[in-house]
Amino acid sequence: QVQLTESGGGSVQAGGSLRLSCEVSSWRTTHCVAWFRQAPGKEREGVASIATSDGRTSYGDFVKDRFIISRDKATDTVYLQMNSLEPEDSAMYHCAVDFRRCGLWLLYDTKGPLDGWGQGTLVTVSS
Repeated sequence: QVQLTESGGGSVQAGGSLRLSCEVSSWRTTHCVAWFRQAPGKEREGVASIATSDGRTSYGDFVKDRFIISRDKATDTVYLQMNSLEPEDSAMYHCAVDFRRCGLWLLYDTKGPLDGWGQGTLVTVSS
């Protein structure tokens, strides 16, 4: 069973930055690590993904070059650097893994099951 440990959420003002971290317990068997977010009453949104094999990245349309996903192979950790945050970015951010899919194919899946899902870290952006 994949264990995902997230950290880095918090409260910031609009225009500020946060960096989220996700420690992945089974890096070698994971095809993709992604960040999703979910605000109260809204569907899950795919934020960004990174393939564990080659580091290829993909982003949701709303990211607009504000976020960067990266990985540290030495510590099996994936980061999400979020800049120019807007109040609309407020949500619970979850780290997730998938053993088969990655990229936009994964990010556009708003309802289907994933192979691993973290407890989430809350991001609140005030105007």
